[in-house]
Amino acid sequence: MASEGLRLNLLAEGEVESASPPHKTLPFTYAKRHGVLLTEQSDSGGLLLCRPGVSLVTFTEVRRFFEKPLTLKLISAEEFDAVLQEAYEGGTGHTMEMMDDLGDSMDLSRVAQELGEPEDLLESEDDAPIIRLINALLTEAIKKNASDIHIEPYENRLSVRFRIDGVLREVLTPKRILGPLLVSRIKVMAKLDIAEKRLPQDGRISLRIAGRAVDVRVSTLPSGHGERVVLRLLDKQAGRLDLEQLGMEKHASDLMNQLISKPHGIILVTGPTGSGKTTTLYATLTRL
Repeated sequence: MASEGLRLNLLAEGEVESASPPHKTLPFTYAKRHGVLLTEQSDSGGLLLCRPGVSLVTFTEVRRFFEKPLTLKLISAEEFDAVLQEAYEGGTGHTMEMMDDLGDSMDLSRVAQELGEPEDLLESEDDAPIIRLINALLTEAIKKNASDIHIEPYENRLSVRFRIDGVLREVLTPKRILGPLLVSRIKVMAKLDIAEKRLPQDGRISLRIAGRAVDVRVSTLPSGHGERVVLRLLDKQAGRLDLEQLGMEKHASDLMNQLISKPHGIILVTGPTGSGKTTTLYATLTRL
């Protein structure tokens, strides 16, 4: 049999509870296009989940890529799509691995090429290192429930920080030379002027990460060592809360319900960064 020649074992069809990307992961675009998901790796082999209709050429390519025996498991197309999205959405981040592919010099014009919007980041072409890095940062920030991404240049280094539970935490220190490239790419995504570096700019990005709709508000600010960028993230899927779920005191909750029931007027929601202003407004809109 062909499966014996390729050192592939076959499993009976059955339900798959969950899957997570292994250390040696197939690119999302390849896995989705060819209907294969490489998972459950060990020193002795791995499990390959397959959608109906997978070609023998695909098996050969994956076997050559993995370099170990594989066990095949055929699942339905609907189940494969669900497991694939869960695996790549919830898998461990590869932000630090992205840094290994970044060189000391890059073509800025290539980095600043046009990007369609909205777009699923996991389905976009990921050959350009800067694009892969930005995609990885956004994906990992959503996974960690971060509300902000801060990219700040200093005299001798570049700092990337996530705001998680109201606290800024440094997650990455790329080479300082990458700062202008990151800023330019983000400006293109937010449809800002990449040539304007002396004035603050504000923009917005609407994108999808593993099927989840995310709004990103972009702010750039000139500094003595280059432009700083703040990305405010709002995961629309995670933000669908009702007012009763926000933890308001009864008096505040009753007052809010009374105000939003009025036919006209304005409500000001104020507070420090990360206090829940946007979440409160989205919950209010959901109620309306």
